[in-house]
Amino acid sequence: MIFDDGTVLDGEGFGYSTTVFGEIVFNTGMVGYTEALTDPSYNGQILTLTYPLVGNYGVPDPSIVDKDGIPKFFESDKIQIRGLVVHELSLTASHWNLSMTLDEWMYNEKIPGISGIDTREITKKLRSSGVMMAALVVSDSEINVEHVKKELSSATHYNSEQFMDIVSTKEERVYGDGDKLVVVVDTGAKNAILRNVRELGYKAILLPWNTPYEKIMSYKPHGVVLSSGPGDPQKCPDTIDTAKKLIENNVPTLGICLGAQIIGIAGNTETYKLKYGHRGQNKPCVNLDNNQVYVTSQNHGYGIKPESLEKSDFKLWFTNADDKTVEGIKHKKQKCVAVQFHPEAAPGPYDCKFIFEELKRLMEN
Repeated sequence: MIFDDGTVLDGEGFGYSTTVFGEIVFNTGMVGYTEALTDPSYNGQILTLTYPLVGNYGVPDPSIVDKDGIPKFFESDKIQIRGLVVHELSLTASHWNLSMTLDEWMYNEKIPGISGIDTREITKKLRSSGVMMAALVVSDSEINVEHVKKELSSATHYNSEQFMDIVSTKEERVYGDGDKLVVVVDTGAKNAILRNVRELGYKAILLPWNTPYEKIMSYKPHGVVLSSGPGDPQKCPDTIDTAKKLIENNVPTLGICLGAQIIGIAGNTETYKLKYGHRGQNKPCVNLDNNQVYVTSQNHGYGIKPESLEKSDFKLWFTNADDKTVEGIKHKKQKCVAVQFHPEAAPGPYDCKFIFEELKRLMEN
């Protein structure tokens, strides 16, 4: 592992032998590597898992789908991370649902991993210096560190990458049937968003990130979800335009994660890049409606500037109990809400599934 500040860490490679470059980030969850690795929000990133032992329950069968054809145990159709960093890789795995080990899965998908790393040290480094670019090299022969450092210095920076062409669907996809439907705008949607829309009793239609407002409305949706996803919300100008029109015309709309930032920008808030982001399943958020604290699942590197809410069309709904960042907003007049955390969870916790009920309430009132 080579960081752009010159730090070099040696470990034992697993997965696929190759060299990758990406933004290095950490996730504080204790479980859920299958869901994390397939979450499109991690595209372009090398992921460090802080939990010390990873891989002990293996990986389920990717071909298993639910009755709507949505993969049951995965959040997209491939591993999205560029590389994985763990303290200790479990070489044996045991679980009722197991079809392969983490090492085998990553090898099959051509993703490199490194173990034997002091992940606590990496986490402390990123918390003090902020996220940075890094290279992960897994090789059967000796590694030329100076050469990789040169390649890293000229690699495309995470902030400059265009992710939508990679993570968004190219054509419409329909899940379920019936007259009542919700359009999900795919800026890197997790499968769990589709599963939750189906659980509400609505047909889900997944559309490309840059689908214009008129096209969305041609489906006569009861509501719209702007999905989670990777990168800077400012890089989704088409989606921001669509969000403005959805708000203007009072279409019941829910924004999740990147979708929340896009909705925020559409309603005159400003966004910024966090120092090291929020990634894990243990992030406490306060619901200002009832002053209750919820434990949430999160994965994002950008957020809404708290001070920009005053002059915007939104009021604060949720706030982060740790660092007071914006975790949820409600439109002052229109049927539009957004949350920065993941109410669809996957892997969990499921405490905030009521956010989908809130969308249902907006659609049915």
